[in-house]
Amino acid sequence: MTHNFKLFPSILVAALLSLCSTAIDSFGECTAFAADPADINLDERVDAQDLAMLLGAWGLETFATRADINQDLLVDAQDLAILLGRWTTQPLSWATVLRFPPCPDVITDPALRAAISATGLPWRVRDNATGIEMLLVAPGTFMMGASPGDTEAWFDEMPAHQVTITHAFYLGKTEVTQAQWQSIMGNNPSAFVGFKDSPLRPVEQLSWNMVQPFCIQTGLRLPTEAEWEFACRASNTTPMYGPLNDIAWNVGNNPPFGTKAVATKLANALGFYDMIGNVWEWCQDRYGWYSSASVTDPQGPSSGSTRVIRGGSWGFGSSFCRASRRYSFTPNFVDEGGHGFRVARNP
Repeated sequence: MTHNFKLFPSILVAALLSLCSTAIDSFGECTAFAADPADINLDERVDAQDLAMLLGAWGLETFATRADINQDLLVDAQDLAILLGRWTTQPLSWATVLRFPPCPDVITDPALRAAISATGLPWRVRDNATGIEMLLVAPGTFMMGASPGDTEAWFDEMPAHQVTITHAFYLGKTEVTQAQWQSIMGNNPSAFVGFKDSPLRPVEQLSWNMVQPFCIQTGLRLPTEAEWEFACRASNTTPMYGPLNDIAWNVGNNPPFGTKAVATKLANALGFYDMIGNVWEWCQDRYGWYSSASVTDPQGPSSGSTRVIRGGSWGFGSSFCRASRRYSFTPNFVDEGGHGFRVARNP
């Protein structure tokens, strides 16, 4: 029997859709409709079985079938186009999909959600090799460097310049933790061990060189400096994506001094935690000066003796804990308790 949408009061339909779209998991993130909407039979594939189910429901005017992919209460050519655009045998061979569409409770900006959905890739995944949760960053253009009116900006954050990222990429939802590092490398170089929450604290006392074997073994990589700032800003043009003490463990709010468990401060607009504060995060690039010219997918200088590190840490204040703040060290430099990393991966 076909149910006609017109028979249901609009207030009831709105309530049903609200209940379905606001289910929350233990991380405070939506789980309802977590699969790719085009995966009609929920087998983590978009293939001939889904096509058969869509064609079997063709022409129905109803809210009671997953074949209505775009949820416009009609199974028609628009749903078919979405399904064919998502056609695949496996969304990502290296990851488990945790939620396909971006969660509106996490990514509240409709423009950011639309950009992620336009990639056709799942938003939230878990890397199979490490268990690290990763979120998708869609392509886009932003102003990299000193924010307008930022009185704490340093000379090497200037000039601000336009950067275009042409590719979608995945980035760790949090900094790599001590537990995640130890599960791959079999050791823990961190200074802040022996606490009840140590496994959930970021791994630290890492040089850039020490991070490379982890990346090689897992197929992950460090983000470029541009990718890092693009993800950190998340369309925000201010020096920080929120009040410093709300978003970051820094020198002013964390006695006793030291790292803290990841994801215990507010996330940014893309759902990333601790982009600012907790530990500095190594980037892939060599350190170099900015130009005022617009650039596309910058990779940093082709030569140089130091590598970029970003985000500030628990031992620094606002002048260091900003989206555009840059620092650099030699690849073999090890800081006591302050240098960690966050992983990236291409789809």
